[in-house]
Amino acid sequence: MILYILIALMFFIGLYGMIAKKNIIKIIIGMNIVGYASNLLFVLLGYKWDGIAPILTEDMSFAYFLEKAVDPLPQALVLTSIVIDLAFVAFLAALAIRLFEKYGTFDIDKIRRLKG
Repeated sequence: MILYILIALMFFIGLYGMIAKKNIIKIIIGMNIVGYASNLLFVLLGYKWDGIAPILTEDMSFAYFLEKAVDPLPQALVLTSIVIDLAFVAFLAALAIRLFEKYGTFDIDKIRRLKG
């Protein structure tokens, strides 16, 4: 139960970073924290104590397999999410660099006031 509370805390810290901060880099870091929290939640939801890999062998009974095998779907979703997050962060970092080159700042309020 404590892990779910820590995940919620991690999620809300990332959400605070996305909403309250004016620096583009801090907003990107907040988005990463939210993504990490959601990935951790998926992993915990798919976790099974004393679980085995979902590979059915000939010496294993089907009832034992159903009882002990972990669900591979959350693991696959997390791996896919990690790859998508990496590409998204690379895009946002490139966009932030271009904004800094053009306006000379990472502050969103200053960028909105400038014209150019």
